[in-house]
Amino acid sequence: MKIITYNVNGIRAALKKDWLGWMKAMDADVVCLQEIKATQDQVPEILLLEEMGYEHYWYPAQKKGYSGTAIFTKITPKHVEYGCGHEDYDFEGRTIRADFDDVSVMSVYFPSGTTGDIRQDFKYRFLDDFQIYSDKLLQERPNLVISGDYNICHRAIDIHNPKSNANSSGFLPAEREWMENFIDAGYVDSFRHLNPEPHHYTWWSYRAGARARNLGWRIDYNMVSKPLADRIVAAEIIPSAVHSDHCPVLLELQNL
Repeated sequence: MKIITYNVNGIRAALKKDWLGWMKAMDADVVCLQEIKATQDQVPEILLLEEMGYEHYWYPAQKKGYSGTAIFTKITPKHVEYGCGHEDYDFEGRTIRADFDDVSVMSVYFPSGTTGDIRQDFKYRFLDDFQIYSDKLLQERPNLVISGDYNICHRAIDIHNPKSNANSSGFLPAEREWMENFIDAGYVDSFRHLNPEPHHYTWWSYRAGARARNLGWRIDYNMVSKPLADRIVAAEIIPSAVHSDHCPVLLELQNL
């Protein structure tokens, strides 16, 4: 099973940069999107994805042009779960999950706290509530992949300048501690499982030529539950895809 997570920072904007051609070339089984910033009826190109064999499940935010998640899949799910049962997060379309025969795949868009204290507090509430939610879900669906934009760099190796960003949202001690605890609760960071080297990032600021200079942050992850760890065949960041300020992250799991 070939899974890709991608914060497209607006699916309509990505489509203008030949995102469909890229999708066809990648030929993934499941694609988890974040920050779609659109509803299905605003994207007529979805017919071309259907021609590629994708079913599509959308969970847009109630606020127009904001947030939202989606899952595109060539494998028909047994069940699709929209939201996590928390009104504040579901209003922003932050989680959607597809349950397949032996694996469940979730697309999650974690809040950003970069706009100030109010959203940082919202982010901390989300982290606490998501931990409770995912702990319970792991009991029900032990073969679980939680893909998405976590808006957190886990360790110093995951950010280009850890010292100057020590007080930046996305690399705050409490956020990094949450990530450590989340992984300890039963997950494997699939990329780090196979790739211990530095200088691998998934997001770059639009300012100061950050992407060309590879001054980035690794904030997009495919986290897999521990029972799936032995099935990780490949895990790769794909910076050559330039449809967004993020780049996609690939995970390949061996089928049972």
